[in-house]
Amino acid sequence: MAHTVAEIAAALGTTWEGDGDLAITRASEPATAGPDALALAMKPDYADGLAQGRARAAVLWPGADWRALGLEAAILAPRPRMALAGITRLMDPWHPMAPGVHPSAVIDPSATLAEDVSVGPFVVIGAHASIGAGSRIQAHASIGDGATLGPDCLIREGARVCHHVRLGARVILHPGAVIGSDGFSYVTPETSGVEEIRRSLGQRSVTPPQHWERIHSLGSVTLGDDVEVGANSTIDRGTIRDTTVGAGTRIDNLVMLGHNVQVGRDCLLCSQVGIAGSTRVGDRVVLAGQVGVNDNIFIGDDVIAAGATKIYSNAPAGRVLMGAPAMKMEAHLEAYKALRRLPRLLRRLEAADAARQKPVSNPADSD
Repeated sequence: MAHTVAEIAAALGTTWEGDGDLAITRASEPATAGPDALALAMKPDYADGLAQGRARAAVLWPGADWRALGLEAAILAPRPRMALAGITRLMDPWHPMAPGVHPSAVIDPSATLAEDVSVGPFVVIGAHASIGAGSRIQAHASIGDGATLGPDCLIREGARVCHHVRLGARVILHPGAVIGSDGFSYVTPETSGVEEIRRSLGQRSVTPPQHWERIHSLGSVTLGDDVEVGANSTIDRGTIRDTTVGAGTRIDNLVMLGHNVQVGRDCLLCSQVGIAGSTRVGDRVVLAGQVGVNDNIFIGDDVIAAGATKIYSNAPAGRVLMGAPAMKMEAHLEAYKALRRLPRLLRRLEAADAARQKPVSNPADSD
């Protein structure tokens, strides 16, 4: 679908110069852009690529001389990545599906489908499930008994919404996501080895053989409006109360949320984050890739944790964390610098020790 330069600028809420009627069919990197492409040269560093490509129009930084760059039109973006979000949204068809139910879908007669719902091939929708208006459920996805989907949800291929899970409006589940599997919760009749070492901080006595009894999951999962869950991520249902994720939170691929976890609004959880059971996470928290969070702790609002950080205890609001175990970023950087100096310090200590142990010669011996 073609858009004019003027239409794109209007959609972005920004200004354009030159030929506003120029037709654009796609976005492109500057060096590979053709005449119908909008080149994304959003910083001066990318300007050289325009000479290699054939773009007639580009997204440029404020104040750029688009005529000198050989362009016929330009869109000026004061915040380039925000402009990129708008451009990709405008040009992405975003999994269109015609309303209706594919003949191969299996839908329980007691399920309720609102207006304009799209159901793809081999979808299964369980008893008393409710699907909101305009929702799209793609091939091989399943919706469990009693599950509720708000309006305009997108459930992609092979995603699983388990029984009695509740999704808000405009929730997106990417392929393979599983929402509402049972929590990983077990107990032994006697004190377990795990309980013992938690209490003793490492000291362990001889224990008899142990048998793990399942604690069943009676709670469910509730996702707020505009939550997005990445491919092959899993969110376990709660033991008694629901596991919850607040509105606007974005969850990457391969993320694991344990039972009873509560995540606030507008959080960003990157790939391979794992949050253990019953932990509470505040609003606007950012956990970078491979961050691990212990069970039964609290992470305050606006915490940011760098990649591979391991959070073992409560984190106050606004704290920036790094390392394993997690510490303030500035403290971690100082400790890391000290760690890198250790080999040199050890060599100095060894040299000083060798000098101290060397016998002192007596001047009289030389006569």
